[in-house]
Amino acid sequence: MAKSKIQEIEDLPGVGELAAEKLKAAGYRTLESIATASAAELNEAAGLGEGTATKAIGAAREALEMGYETAAELAEKRKLVGRLTTGSKEVDKLLGGGIETQSITEIYGKYASGKTQWCFQTAVTVQMPKDKGGLEGACLYIDSENSFRPERVAAISEALGLNPEETMKNIYVARAYNSDHQILLADKANEMVKEKNIKLIIVDSLTSLFRAEFIGRGALGERQQKLNQHIHRLQTLADKHSLAVYITNQVMDNPGMLFGDPTTPIGGNVLAHAATTRLYLRKSKEDKRIVRLVDSPSCPEGECVIKITPNGIKD
Repeated sequence: MAKSKIQEIEDLPGVGELAAEKLKAAGYRTLESIATASAAELNEAAGLGEGTATKAIGAAREALEMGYETAAELAEKRKLVGRLTTGSKEVDKLLGGGIETQSITEIYGKYASGKTQWCFQTAVTVQMPKDKGGLEGACLYIDSENSFRPERVAAISEALGLNPEETMKNIYVARAYNSDHQILLADKANEMVKEKNIKLIIVDSLTSLFRAEFIGRGALGERQQKLNQHIHRLQTLADKHSLAVYITNQVMDNPGMLFGDPTTPIGGNVLAHAATTRLYLRKSKEDKRIVRLVDSPSCPEGECVIKITPNGIKD
C-alpha cells in the first residue's frame, strides 16, 4: 500500500475494522500513536501478531516520514519548546527558564519535603498567560497518594490573581488505586490532551504504588519493566503533544553510602535515564527548602533556596 494512501489506522496493512476498533478502544487512535508503539503493545491491545504489528508500525512510520533529521531541523523544533514557571525565579533560573515541555521533569525528596506543594503550584501556573510564565493550558493530575487538596489550589490561585473556581475547572484529577490503574490513566490521557487543551501532566507520585505492590528482589524485574513502560508512554505524550510532564518520586536511604547524603530516589537506572531533568528537594530551617538540580541535558548542576508558604512557592 502506498504511503500516500495511508491516512487512518484502518489503512495500515493487516489492520481490519475489528482490530482498528480494539486499537482505538485501547487509546491508539492516530498514526502517531501506532508509529511510536512497540509490537508487543499492539499485540496486547488488539491481538495483532508480531509480524502484523511490525508491518503496521513500519507503514505508519513511513507514512509520517519518521526517520533521520539534521541537527539544524532539530534546532528549529527546539525553538517550539515551551517553559513553565515554577513560581520561583531562582528555580526557573536553575532550570534555564522553567520546566520544559516535550520532556519529563522529576522531583524527589523525603516525606514532607514539599513535592506535592510544587504539584499544586504548577497545576495553577500552567494556566497563566505565556508572558507571565504559563502555557495557557489545562492540567491532568494523576494522584497515587490521595494527597490532592483543592483548597491549596484555591489559595495559590488567589495569590496569583486568578479565579479559584475557574482554575479548578481546568485541573482534571484522577486517583490511581494500583499500578495497573495508574498506567491505564496515563494511557487514557492521550484521548483528553487535545480535547481539554492539556499542557501539563502531573503524576504524584510515580513510584508509590509500584513500590507497595512489587516487594522483594523476586519482583524487582517485573516492577522495573512496568515502570519503564509507564515512563516511556509519558514521554511519548510529552513529545507528541508538546506538553510538560512533571513527576514526583519517593526516596530511600542507601545503606551502601558511607559518606555524604544517603538519600536515593526510587526507580533505579530505569527512572534515572528516562527523566530529562531531576531535582532533589530537601528540608532546611523553618519553612525553607533547598532545591538541587541533579541532572539536566542543558543546565549545569546547582542549587537554590525557596520557601513553601500558604500562598505557594516563593523565593
